[in-house]
Amino acid sequence: MKFRYIGNSGLRVSPICLGTMTFGSTTTKEEAFQIMDKAYENGINFFDTAEIYPVPPKSSYEGTTEKIVGEWLKTKPRDAIILATKVAGAASGWFVPPTRHGLTAIDSFHIKRAIEGSLKRLDTDYVDLYQMHWPDTIVPVEESLKAFDELVKEGKVRYVGTSNDSTYGLTKANEISKHKNLTRFQSIQNNFSLLNPRFLDELANVCIRENISLLPYSPIGGGVLSGKYNSGLYPDGCRFTNYAKHKNPRVQAQANRFVNDKTIEATKKYVLLAKEYGISPVTLAVAYSKHFDFVASTIIGARKLEQLDDSLKAINFKISKELFSKIEEIQKDILYPMG
Repeated sequence: MKFRYIGNSGLRVSPICLGTMTFGSTTTKEEAFQIMDKAYENGINFFDTAEIYPVPPKSSYEGTTEKIVGEWLKTKPRDAIILATKVAGAASGWFVPPTRHGLTAIDSFHIKRAIEGSLKRLDTDYVDLYQMHWPDTIVPVEESLKAFDELVKEGKVRYVGTSNDSTYGLTKANEISKHKNLTRFQSIQNNFSLLNPRFLDELANVCIRENISLLPYSPIGGGVLSGKYNSGLYPDGCRFTNYAKHKNPRVQAQANRFVNDKTIEATKKYVLLAKEYGISPVTLAVAYSKHFDFVASTIIGARKLEQLDDSLKAINFKISKELFSKIEEIQKDILYPMG
């Protein structure tokens, strides 16, 4: 296992991180333990969760995932695990979470309430990486950074990061941290995949110049890059099958973003390309997302134990110059499948 560092922090992580957002909803606790055990046995030392998990977010079972992860954590040496979680994003953003009765903000009050809850559910006295799940459009980022800085000084959090952020948001936060001598975001967790390479447009440049690491999520496009939607039908029990039937137009829009004519056409090309190199399309997709120097660790997910295998194979698969050129040709041919 070739480990990488997150930003300029002391967090030495495996190139693949296990995401846990289905644990407690579509994945039972027993299945979750099996998945985490298998990941750990294969050298994965980095695990990511959030206070609003599992998905889809519901007030009736929010925090369940952290409890499951916390129970599993007791079966392993705590110092052997790099544990990341997140404070729910602000209700002023793209989504109003059920957390704290839909009144969330990235202010001092909510950040401190959130970390206390997470530490209790995870049954640990510190979190290695604490992330803002998405930005606050109202509260000044300086207030947020001051609150995160206090958590680091108190020893409850080792390092902090952001998620679902923009080039402007990351840059502004980084400059405020410099000038105010506050702990900075060492990482940014954004959507990045063969179907959504937009991170390369501007955000990658910020990460490279400022030594901030990307932690890509949805490297297989929410399952689309596996090819399971290529028949033109929505498979039973799959995430975007349920999203497409959802009454909430925002949820339906997410299904349409991931599953549309361009994503299906691009996926067909990637499936053929993976076959040419003797690997599964999932392995190709995960290998692509961890290919770049500004990426510290790619976040994979699995609802079932067997879904982990092809993602784990990407640990030892490297994208050659020839293969990368073929990927770029597909990306030029079908620009921005996810918009």
